[in-house]
This record gives sequence, structure tokens and C-alpha cells, in this order.
Amino acid sequence: MPAGPPDDGLVLGHAPGTVRVAGLLLVLAGLAGLVAVFPTYLVVGGQETSHGGGLGGVLAAALVPLVSGAVGAGLGAGRAPRFGLAYAAVAGALSIGLLLIEIYRASTSTVRPGVEVIAGERVLTSSVEIGVGWVAGVVSLALTVLAGALAAAAWGRTVMEDRGALDPVRPALAGAAVLLGVGTVLCLVLPAADVPDRVVSDPVTGLQTVVEQDGPQGLLERPGLALLGGLLLAGAVVLCSVLAPSLRPRLAAVGGLLAIAVVVSSAGLAGLRDAVASSELEWTVPGGGLLLAGLGFVLLTVLAWRLRRAPAATP
Repeated sequence: MPAGPPDDGLVLGHAPGTVRVAGLLLVLAGLAGLVAVFPTYLVVGGQETSHGGGLGGVLAAALVPLVSGAVGAGLGAGRAPRFGLAYAAVAGALSIGLLLIEIYRASTSTVRPGVEVIAGERVLTSSVEIGVGWVAGVVSLALTVLAGALAAAAWGRTVMEDRGALDPVRPALAGAAVLLGVGTVLCLVLPAADVPDRVVSDPVTGLQTVVEQDGPQGLLERPGLALLGGLLLAGAVVLCSVLAPSLRPRLAAVGGLLAIAVVVSSAGLAGLRDAVASSELEWTVPGGGLLLAGLGFVLLTVLAWRLRRAPAATP
């Protein structure tokens, strides 16, 4: 990522060695995430699942690793360090909940068997076997969490500042980000792709009855680690939506918003992939809202990158 246009007055100072380590961890997380795309993810109820099924599945699964790897490479090279640190810190916070949900899927999801949608497949969690894709994905999330912790530790010791050209529009960006964050949580609570209700006709009377079919569980309907992970994910989305636009300098706000944008967009694309890949599923309103929220965060990221106003002159 370039350091910024000349009118930013960007000042780069000392960056501790922890910055480069955090960048290296992001690169490794990106590589592990890409490895996780194509091998077997989980074998659930005897049915093999993989994230790499079709172009949509590859795009949804590879988006976050690709962006993380690119940002980590720049951070490891020492370019615009607070941009990369902001991305790493926000991505790490979001990954904690995702990591707990992944651990639940491969360990205790069979304690209370239920219908789930995993990698575009509608499965029953009667039994679960771990695949290479799951291991690589968990390694990627764990490395992202570690990178985020190092980024938070290195933030105060990293010198990077500008003239405050984004300051006049920060309140508007923050307000929009909070609205998108709350909307994202509301969309995450319900499945992005669900099983439609079935209409049954009585052959004698001709009376039609709507029969509900078992569909995937919502984010907060799962027990144990999955519930804790869902709560942490929801809290992190809202909290990071509040904090990201306030980060200084401008490029740090861009980095924080970018991390939210890619995670939310990936979740929205995964929901669309699930609905398209399976004839048993249909795309839901929350799924569409999740994709729109991801696009909204992308727009805010672009605005934070492009909007610059000269700070008020001091008398």
C-alpha cells in the first residue's frame, strides 16, 4: 500500500521489530488460508465437504487470505506500518470468535446433532471427521489472532502521523460504520441460506399446509464454544466498527475498515455460495443484507482512502 499522497504530510518514524513479525504472521496466515481452500474441510455425517467447490466457493474462501497476505507483506517490509497494524489488530479481534466456532464444528457439534450448512452442503452433524482444510483454516485463524495481539502491543511504539486531512469527515464515517456494524450483527444472527418451507396438500380435502423443515442453526442458537464464539464475533464487529474510523493517521483508519470489509464480504459471499450450490437451500434476506453490509464497508474503506479535506487553519 503506498504511503499516501504528498498533501497528507505523512510522517514515518520508528517502527519496532514487532511490526515486521506481525507482518510475517499475516503472510503465513494468508498462505495457510489459501491452503485450506481446496482440500477436504470436514467429513460430516459421512458427507465430505470442501470450500473450493466452484468459483463462488473459491472467491468466498480465498478473499480474506489474499488480502491478509498482501497487507502482511507490506507490513513486513515496513511500509505504512500503522495501516498494516490496524488491519492486523481488527482482523485478529474478529478471528477470535471465528476460531471458537471452527473448534466447535470439529469437536462438540455432535453433542447436539443438528442440520448445518457447511461449505455449501446441507449436512447433519451426527459425526465429524477433521480434514486438512479444517486444520489449515484453524492455523490461519490462530496466526491472525497472534498477529493482532502483536499489532496491538506495537501500536503505541510505532510512529506514523499525518496532517489530519480525514478528521473533518471522521464523525460521518464513524456513524455509517456503526450502522453497518449493527446491521451486520443482525444479519449474522440468522442463516444466510436456509431450507424453504414445504407446502403439503391433503389428497382428500385438497387443503394445503405449510410444513417447516429443519434448517441450519443461527449464529447464537448453537451451544458451548459456538455460542461464545458468536457472541465474541458480534461484539468485535460492533466494537471495531466504532474504533476503526477513529484510528490515526488516515491510513490506519483505512486498514481497520479494510479488515472489517473483507471479513463481512467473505461471509456474505459464503452465504450466496451456499444458496447457489445447493438446490435444497435458498438465499435469505439476512444473507442479502450481509452481502450489502460487506459492500457498504468496502465503500467506507474507499471513502476513507479518498476523502481528504484540509484541516482548519490556526490563527
